[in-house]
Amino acid sequence: MGTDWAEVLTPVAIFGAFGFMLKIFFDYRIKKQLIEKDKVDENVKFLNQSGPETKMLTNLKWGMVLVGIGLAMLISWWFPRQIGDEGTIGLMFLFAGVGFLISAGLASKIGKDKNGGPPQ
Repeated sequence: MGTDWAEVLTPVAIFGAFGFMLKIFFDYRIKKQLIEKDKVDENVKFLNQSGPETKMLTNLKWGMVLVGIGLAMLISWWFPRQIGDEGTIGLMFLFAGVGFLISAGLASKIGKDKNGGPPQ
């Protein structure tokens, strides 16, 4: 009798991911409280500040990645005989990477425009 590893690893992965998200959340709260109480120097404050432009660029990046993954899944749904499961995963990585590259290019262009450089 063999152990079905999927039955063991699935709950471990779910609880591990949940625990990791809780750690990130509580670390963020602690950093925010330290900054509000002036317990850190100015350099750390600068690194943890996120203005509306930073949030916009983050949303743009993840929006492009998710659109790329959705597009890959849509293409694999339209052509199920030509694209197998491995092809779908490959397309998802490909389009997610393209989404990252496009968002990085747009962020670079926005940064140059904001800093007064010539747009390219």
